[in-house]
Amino acid sequence: MQVYRMEMKSQYSHLLTDEIMEAEAQGDLLIHLPLSLEHILDFSPSLKIFGKNGENEDQQVVSEIMARCFFPSLITTTSWEGFHFAGHEIRITEATDCYGAVVWPSALVLCHFLETNSKQYNLVDKNVIEIGAGTGLVSIVASLLGARVIATDLPNLLGNLRYNVSRNTKMKCKHQPHVKELSWGMGLEKNFPKSSNHFDYILATDVVYAHPFLDELLITFDHLCKDTTIILWVMKFRLDKENKFVDRFQELFDLEEISNFPSLNIKLYKAMKKNGRKS
Repeated sequence: MQVYRMEMKSQYSHLLTDEIMEAEAQGDLLIHLPLSLEHILDFSPSLKIFGKNGENEDQQVVSEIMARCFFPSLITTTSWEGFHFAGHEIRITEATDCYGAVVWPSALVLCHFLETNSKQYNLVDKNVIEIGAGTGLVSIVASLLGARVIATDLPNLLGNLRYNVSRNTKMKCKHQPHVKELSWGMGLEKNFPKSSNHFDYILATDVVYAHPFLDELLITFDHLCKDTTIILWVMKFRLDKENKFVDRFQELFDLEEISNFPSLNIKLYKAMKKNGRKS
């Protein structure tokens, strides 16, 4: 491992801009990345990845996750970012003018988890819904792993979401994924009636941040869950709002921390509806 000073050469650079700014604000940090990643980011020389119980474990896993990213070797008319998951090359088109159309680190964390824990969390023939699907990367990986997937997001994001899902799953998946509008807290019973909701998994990444719809998000989680539904939720901690939401979330759900990436301020949770609560 070495420390590198890099020049931004990809639109992927915006993906970790927040991480860089926050890390620099918190103190003297230094990022260690393998040579294969040197084309990805422009880090301050004072940035660093450290783990919870020593640096090695966190550093190694984060490096493995980021190593799944690649970029076009030639300039094309349509910009895209590449990822290797589930034995496939996945090409994602992003939009830099919209937070929901960007691949954030939390999505990479969940994709890596789903792939590397496919025996324990076997998605084959499982009913899966992703809320706040954004570019669709997580839904694509879940589909490639054999799930029946519904990728959801706001109306203005559905065009790009459909494009990414279609180009990366057509003729490649056991079950062709579906894309559907879901505005948190709105029209839930009409569009996702409880009587027909039988989701084995709910997937969510970076759905908690500085937006005014946290109440609606909690309502949506609750509405989509059955007693046996497993929520796999990855969250980046930025502000105190995140901690408060986790506290409120735990009033309705049993929450288990599966993984922690201190270097990215990201945690991966597993949750299920509390015993005794009606679906």
